[in-house]
Amino acid sequence: MSADLTKIAGRSAPRLTKLGRYRIAAALAAIAVSVAACNREEAQAPPPIRIVRTITVEPPRQGADVSFTGHIEAQDQAALSFRIGGRLAERMVGVGANVREGDIVARLDPENELNELRSARAALVTAQGALRKAENQLQRQSHLLERNVTTRADFEAAEQGRTAAQAQVDAAQARVRSAEDVVGFTTLKADAPGLVTGIGAEPGEVVAAGRMIVQLARREGRDAVFEVPADAVRTLPPDARVYVALSGDPNVTVSGRVREVAPQADPVTRTFRVRVGLSEPPPSFRLGTAVSGTIRGGETSGIAIPATALTRRGQDTGVWIVDPKTLTVSMRKLDVLSSDPAGALIQKGLALGDIVVTAGASLLREGQHVRLTGTEPR
Repeated sequence: MSADLTKIAGRSAPRLTKLGRYRIAAALAAIAVSVAACNREEAQAPPPIRIVRTITVEPPRQGADVSFTGHIEAQDQAALSFRIGGRLAERMVGVGANVREGDIVARLDPENELNELRSARAALVTAQGALRKAENQLQRQSHLLERNVTTRADFEAAEQGRTAAQAQVDAAQARVRSAEDVVGFTTLKADAPGLVTGIGAEPGEVVAAGRMIVQLARREGRDAVFEVPADAVRTLPPDARVYVALSGDPNVTVSGRVREVAPQADPVTRTFRVRVGLSEPPPSFRLGTAVSGTIRGGETSGIAIPATALTRRGQDTGVWIVDPKTLTVSMRKLDVLSSDPAGALIQKGLALGDIVVTAGASLLREGQHVRLTGTEPR
């Protein structure tokens, strides 16, 4: 019986081999389809439910008024100085003087510069004489060449002499203009109307180029300057409104905006210099006047959240908000008033009752299901 089966199998071996190949191919196709289905199921599998820590947004706390003292300075100050060094011959203004644009405030002794100018002008006259001589020589050579009395080489030499003489004249003219500018640098003029607030040299002194001769406070605007502690600067909005009043008369007030905050603290006092640009200050706000500045707490209040809740995507900053009905998260863009390693003050983007993720935010995706700490899974 077994022998007969062996014979039959031996006679049918080629046919069984071809049929086997078909069966193997079909089996492989079925396996590939099942694997692809498994992969699709794995790709479509929902992300795991993350456990997150959250807080509920509460009404913003009303901050207390912040006050500090300072003084009035010019919004724009210029240190007027000479471009060249020399002996200061005279100074026309003193501290407290009002100057107009173009007024002369000081002069240097110009004798050396005038001598350089005279020398340059003499060299120009010499160069112009050489140029006229070269032009006459070129003209004679041109007439002689037309009558075939001179050679082409002599004519070309006359042309080159005329070109060189013209270059000497151009160089001499440039030296004259430069010497005239240097003579002009011996006179110091005000570049804008303003008030003289400081003097850096007296007549008779030899001053170097760039040394301050007159400190000029321009009249374009006034700033209130304050020394503010670091903790107050940290919570200070970049464009905060400040109410400034005279220390001697608190009834005289004016409002302004923070215009500049020093990037580095003073090495002695460890405070930051804050400049507040004043809008239409009254005449009593004179330079150097002592003033007090106040930032209303209600105007700088915001919603405080932990800094760990902030998530950055490119240039935007936001937080993950949990939907209490579906327990899914969504990203919401925020306007951050200020932030530090401990917390952040939010100006816009959050509403009362919002559930904000404060821990585990870096592992979340849009629409992902989450479970709040301290709750049972649904």
